[in-house]
Amino acid sequence: MIGKIFRRLNSEWEKLVKKKMPFWFYKSGFFAGLYYTFFNKGFRRELKSVLAGKVDHLRNSQDEHANYFMLVRNTHRLEKGLIMRPRKPVFAANYISETTNSYIGVMSNGAVQADPKQIKWFTDVLDEYFSVVDSHPVIDVEKERYQSFRVKSDIEQSLESSSTPYERNWDSFADISFEEFYKLNRQRRSVRWFLDKPVPRDLIDKAISAAIQAPSACNRQPFTYRVFDDPQLVSKAVNFPMGTKGYAHSIQTFIVVVGHLDAYFDERDRHLIYIDASLANMSLMLALETLGLSSCPINWPDIEEREVLMSKFLDLKEYDRPVMCIGVGYPDPEGKVPFSEKRSLEKIRVYN
Repeated sequence: MIGKIFRRLNSEWEKLVKKKMPFWFYKSGFFAGLYYTFFNKGFRRELKSVLAGKVDHLRNSQDEHANYFMLVRNTHRLEKGLIMRPRKPVFAANYISETTNSYIGVMSNGAVQADPKQIKWFTDVLDEYFSVVDSHPVIDVEKERYQSFRVKSDIEQSLESSSTPYERNWDSFADISFEEFYKLNRQRRSVRWFLDKPVPRDLIDKAISAAIQAPSACNRQPFTYRVFDDPQLVSKAVNFPMGTKGYAHSIQTFIVVVGHLDAYFDERDRHLIYIDASLANMSLMLALETLGLSSCPINWPDIEEREVLMSKFLDLKEYDRPVMCIGVGYPDPEGKVPFSEKRSLEKIRVYN
């Protein structure tokens, strides 16, 4: 009897918190904060992850002076300064010191997160910047520091072209008509029935190579593709997200897209892991179609129990967040896909 009463009270409390209290607290940022502090745990993991990422970013920037993401961001900022019309004679004086610090720090630590092409990009852009910018007390000091340390990457000798801003060459553009591109987008549908046939890793790598050409805020690419093709691991991982019931056994390769919040110095950018990863994921799924493969994007709900399971499975850092999952395989020609009519252009587009 006591247990029944307790469950009834607990149920009534949950209804109050989820269905009544929001109407009392939503009109003020302060009261909304109170609601999510004392009554609803919905943002607790995000708050901790964002703060953990910020701390790691600050630690790498301030203590070790070896922040890879800062170096990527600032190199891209220099690129934007180099392409301005007209270009300012002096620019980036307010962040060139931290850029030089990060360049020296990252290179001194073995550039574990940067590959040779990125090292060449960092170096080429800094070379170009210091060669065109006018004299300035801060810039002159950093120029001397940079030139005394400058890294000569292995790839620098094998690539003649510079990794600096360039004019787009129409002669090298892909010959794809809108009609064919539209056809590809119509062709791509969420497939849930796959052949019992392993997916070659080189095809997955090709698709990811296309995906990572997608735009990313300041080129930081704050995500990683965790790819599973071992049947035992796949059979375990496919059950972590919701929405795979009934077809999970059909998935041949399972991809978990993980966002890294240590890419950011400020809470304002906390949503970029989702934006940047999603931009890349669409390209990934289209690329898979061109390779004879199909996919099913799987929503990752922010449910604490599932977050814990996935975090342990992937051995994630506190600032890492699963963004979405993707099931991949060769489509079963006898398997159907939902029609899923899309909203019309007129319903989804507004000018001005």
